[in-house]
Amino acid sequence: QVQLVESGGGLVQAGGSLRLSCAASGSFFSINTMGWYRQAPGKQRELVATITRGGSVNYADSVKGRFTISRDNAKNTVYLQMNSLKPEDTAVYYCNAAVRRWIAENVIPIYWGQGAQVTVSS
Repeated sequence: QVQLVESGGGLVQAGGSLRLSCAASGSFFSINTMGWYRQAPGKQRELVATITRGGSVNYADSVKGRFTISRDNAKNTVYLQMNSLKPEDTAVYYCNAAVRRWIAENVIPIYWGQGAQVTVSS
């Protein structure tokens, strides 16, 4: 069983910073792409950033220059450093990961964390 556990959410004033972490645990062979998504009240879940196992990154336009995604493959952990936060960044942030459970697995399932609330006050 694979689990993703997030930490680091909270309340911060506009202009402040937060760092989210998401650690994968359980029995698996490797983790491919990891990412962060967010969902604000009344809105659909949207992509924030992704990072491949090799370190290639992709960001939503709304967070470019302010957020940085990184990962530690040895710790099976992905991070999201959020700087210059704005009230519109308020949302529940979810991590996800494409986890290859065994070496010959061809269809790689996606797992999701439980979500971390980020609230930015104006």
